[in-house]
Amino acid sequence: MVASFPLCNLIGLVTALGLIAVEVIAIMAVFIDRDGVINRNRPDHVKSWGEFEFLPGVPEAVSRLTRMGHDVFVISNQAVVNRGIVSRETVDEINRRMVEEIERWGGRIAAVLICPHRPEEGCSCRKPMPGLLTEAQRTHNVDLSEAYLIGDFPSDMEAAQRVGCTPILVLTGRGEDAFRSLPAQRQQEYLIAADLQDAIDLIEPRERLKNCAVSLEETAAT
Repeated sequence: MVASFPLCNLIGLVTALGLIAVEVIAIMAVFIDRDGVINRNRPDHVKSWGEFEFLPGVPEAVSRLTRMGHDVFVISNQAVVNRGIVSRETVDEINRRMVEEIERWGGRIAAVLICPHRPEEGCSCRKPMPGLLTEAQRTHNVDLSEAYLIGDFPSDMEAAQRVGCTPILVLTGRGEDAFRSLPAQRQQEYLIAADLQDAIDLIEPRERLKNCAVSLEETAAT
């Protein structure tokens, strides 16, 4: 009988009775674009650690995802490498220090994946192409259909949609201007969040409902 209740009613009943619901949270991936989502965009690009500035609340947000049991990947177009503006070694050093700072807050980054190519090189890893996502799928066994991608530009959203990730457009970085420029129909295709913390506020209840539904199905089958 319990399994036939609407899910929202069942959750309310559990809460009202003060019962403890045991959930098994499936490990899933959250992909986060770097510039404009994790750190402030610069018109002249981030060329050193001294120019890297976390947006407010970002280390805490990644720590929150880690506590929720999610694998976090940073994915970023970094054409500054092949344009000769910044060396690959410098980009890697910036990312290494970013990861270390996030770890001090209790967060964990599973991997930082970058595309160094210029747009005219026609590679498969520069967003909106999904190469960085499929690399994570191949090397970390990520289920892309269960993953989220948080970015501030339509190319992020398109990369997510090409492989079945749920796209979340944040209004930091270039996000607000990008959102305003989108046709109304396209705006409806994405989840919209003010910033990274707000994006996690969207993810958390969706995952709790999903895993509660799985638990109910397993209970009904026994």
